[in-house]
Amino acid sequence: MPGGFDRLLRPLRGIHTRTSLPWTLALIAAGSLVLGSGASAADSGGSSTSNAAIQPSTNRQKALARHLKQKGAVVYGAWWCPHCNHQKELFGLEAIELLPYVECDKDDAGRQQCQKAQVKGYPTWDLNGERRLGVLSLEELEIWSGYSSGSSGRR
Repeated sequence: MPGGFDRLLRPLRGIHTRTSLPWTLALIAAGSLVLGSGASAADSGGSSTSNAAIQPSTNRQKALARHLKQKGAVVYGAWWCPHCNHQKELFGLEAIELLPYVECDKDDAGRQQCQKAQVKGYPTWDLNGERRLGVLSLEELEIWSGYSSGSSGRR
């Protein structure tokens, strides 16, 4: 949005004291949240993943999702988490349903399950007593879980 931040800063141009710096930064941050969040909230429609943006799964993606489930892996996430949505996108549309996914923020059962597992951030992967935090590539998941697809990392 051209000029959006300039419009927010105009009333602040005369403020130069150190004590007002935190307030100035807070106002700028709040303004950027308001300017940046309206379209994304409207675009997402509140769904956990925008299926229109997710490509169909390849055989590799589906096989890896089945393998992770068979190995007892679990991925914890939240519907509003962009990193969780990115993690799902790496698997493609059909493999998302095969993933051992626990939604931590839609209902009490999911919240309790994530609290019991002491999930501190999203996405969180658990496998064989080991925990990894953040988006993991398919290659990282293949290596970590001991998956061998016979392909050399191609999709």
